Amino acid sequence: MITCYLKYVIDPYKLSEFETYAKLWIPLVNKFGGTHNGYFLPSEGANNIALALFTFPSLAEYEKYRADSFQDPDCIAAFKYAEETKCIISYERSFFKPVFE
Repeated sequence: MITCYLKYVIDPYKLSEFETYAKLWIPLVNKFGGTHNGYFLPSEGANNIALALFTFPSLAEYEKYRADSFQDPDCIAAFKYAEETKCIISYERSFFKPVFE
C-alpha cells in the first residue's frame, strides 16, 4: 500500500475554485482503483496551504493511474480547470508507506 501526500500552495483568493477542483478529483482517484482520503483546506494558520491524501494498493498501480489519467477525458477536464482558474500556485508530491501495528 502506498499513500500519496500532496501539499498545495494555492491562491487564497481562489479557495472556492480549489474546492471545486478537489471535488472533481475525489471520484476520479476512486474510479482508477485508489482510495481518496480527502482534501484538507486552510482553516486556521496559513491561508494558502491545502493538502490531499489518497492511497493505492501499490506504487505500480499509482503509476498506472497517473499514466491513464492523462488519457481520461474527465481527468483532462480537471487538469484544464486548474490551469484556467489558476487556483494552484504549486504543489509537492510525496509517498508514504503506512504502519498499522
